[in-house]
Formats: sequence, structure tokens, C-alpha cells
Amino acid sequence: MTLGRVFGLLDKEISGYEFSKNTIEGSSRRLFYLALPPSVYPSVCKMIKNNCMNKSDLGGWTRIVVEKPFGKDLGSAEQLSAQIGELFDEPQIYRIDHYLGKELVQNLLVLRFANRFFLPLWNRDNIANVQIVFREDFGTEGRGGYFDEYGIIRDIIQNHLLQVFCLVAMEKPVSLKPEHIRDEKVKVLQSVVPIKDEEVVLGQYKGYRDDPTVPDNSNTPTFATVVLRVHNERWEGVPFILKAGKALNSRKAEIRIQFKDVPGDIFRCQKQGRNEFVIRLQPLEAMYMKLTVKQPGLEMSTVQSELDLSYGQRYQGVTIPEAYERLILDTIDDGDVKPLTYQPGSRGPAEADQLLERAGYVQTHGYIWIPPTL
Repeated sequence: MTLGRVFGLLDKEISGYEFSKNTIEGSSRRLFYLALPPSVYPSVCKMIKNNCMNKSDLGGWTRIVVEKPFGKDLGSAEQLSAQIGELFDEPQIYRIDHYLGKELVQNLLVLRFANRFFLPLWNRDNIANVQIVFREDFGTEGRGGYFDEYGIIRDIIQNHLLQVFCLVAMEKPVSLKPEHIRDEKVKVLQSVVPIKDEEVVLGQYKGYRDDPTVPDNSNTPTFATVVLRVHNERWEGVPFILKAGKALNSRKAEIRIQFKDVPGDIFRCQKQGRNEFVIRLQPLEAMYMKLTVKQPGLEMSTVQSELDLSYGQRYQGVTIPEAYERLILDTIDDGDVKPLTYQPGSRGPAEADQLLERAGYVQTHGYIWIPPTL
């Protein structure tokens, strides 16, 4: 069966559903979400254009949504954009990163610009470093063919984590209009200095090449830690550490803002660890502040504790939309370096921890945040 025939059947199926809902021909709205490798975007878009378009004379429309990664580099991204642009008008094309739909990612702008006490702290005078982390406790598991074509940097860092970085580091936008937020993101990205080789660690977990869909000689990284330096008044000297990996010892995504040591510490409590503001994006959405308090008892000793906001506890009964739900709704509403080997189930290459230490991050050994029970 030809590809044209397949999409013809798809159009027939959609038309049958529209008819069952008593939809007047030409008034329905068709949204195609391309959860596919970017290499097939042009051919799929052509099939949609030739076989599945809706008439728009009665208020109906056809739109397509394309996800990351959008090409492998600037040249391939521009080529993809041009190929899709030959088939659809720009208002019909939506390029999205579903990570921007996550509840706590959307909360970043509110946290930063609606809370007075954060405003004087959010700068190089108080913040020692920022970590933005994405960890998965599973490998490619059958998706190696797709993943090997792009790797962890194109798959996670240059889209998901870079978008989060922009929201953490950008200046206050004039308004919440998308174009104003975009402008501030572009400004902070333009302030990022070229990345040094010594501030990058790449890794590949043992057994990655055992996946039958992965080439036997693949050097594609499944782990990366990258240090970004921002050359502007707010962030000069503050390292932004972006880390992502597969087959690690835990599954989580978080932003960890570590503050500088207290000058003239009279309690000698630096051994307890630095203050940190942590935003847990997944799983178990939460925000907590690590701080030093007095140990209960007669002696004046200190201990590290936290101020905690766990969404599952604070907002019981409230359904938090999935990232895809939010962005699809917005669309409808118009809105060759050899990587280091690491053991599956570990923290990743030891060199990544060494890079964090060189960048100034101070790890609190033995401290584990325990989410409150419902």
C-alpha cells in the first residue's frame, strides 16, 4: 500500500468521525501532532497537505505541531523550516517544546517576578552556581536508532534544559506576551560565552551498544554535563551547570540554585552545607529551600533542614495538566568525541562530579530530601 493511500484512509477515518459528530463540512478543526523523527517531517507534511487538509471557508482549519529536535544544526533546521513552509502557511505551523508546559517550569516566571524577597537575591552577589538536571533511570530500550542519530545534547540539553536556563537567567520581560518573553530569552542566550572543552563531560553507559538498533561502533553520548558562562551584569562569574543522562541511578528533573557561603559565619555551620533553593520538576512536583536551623536541644548546634512546598500535599485533589495537554490546548486556542563509559544505575561518569566541583558546586554528603507523606 502506498503512502498516499495510507493517508487517504486516514482522511476517510477523520471525516467519518467528523460526520458522526454532525460537523458541517469545512467547519471542523484538524490538528496533526508529529511525534516522529524530524527526518520524516517533510514527507509526512506533504502527505497531510495532499490528502488530509480541511476546508477553511466555514471556519475550519488544519494545523501541524512539530516537536524537538528540529534538525541537527542551524543548517538542517533552516532546511526543515523551508520545506515545511512550502506546504503550510506560518500560522498553521507550531514548533513547540513540551517541557515549557510543565507546571513548575511555567511557575518560574511567577516565582522570580511576583515574589519580592527573590528579587535582590537573584544575582551573582548571592548565587554561587545553578544546576539544571535531567536524569533518567532507563536506557534507550529499543529507541536506540532514533536516539543514536541525535544524542543526549540534541535530545535534551539544547531544547529542554536550555529553555529552563533561559527562564532562570533572563531579565524581567515587559509583559507576559510571548514575543516579550522570547526577546528576553534571546538576550540572555546572546550573553552566553563559547563553551570550553574542559567544561564538558560526555559519557556512554555500558551496554548501550548492545541495543540492536545502535551501531556497534557508536560514540553517541548518553550523558553530558556542560557548564555555561553568562557574560552580563547579573550573572558574571556564576556557572550554570546543565546535566542530562540516561541509565542513571534515579529519575528526576530539577533546578538547584546554590547560594554562596555566609561571610563571617559565627556558628561554624558551613559543614552543614550551603543554602539551596530546589525546584523539582518531576516526579513529585515540589519546591524546597535548604537552610540551616538550630538543632533542637540545650546546645547551640546547627542542622540542615528545609522549607517545603510539595504539590501533592498542598494541592490535594487538584489535577495538574500534563505538559502535552497544556501545549496542545494552546495550539488549538492559538496561543565525534568518544564519550566516557559509566555503569548503568550510577550517577554517571566520575569526571562529571569533578567538573561540578571545579565549577564551584559544594555537595552536601549524607543529606537526602525526603518528600512529605500525604
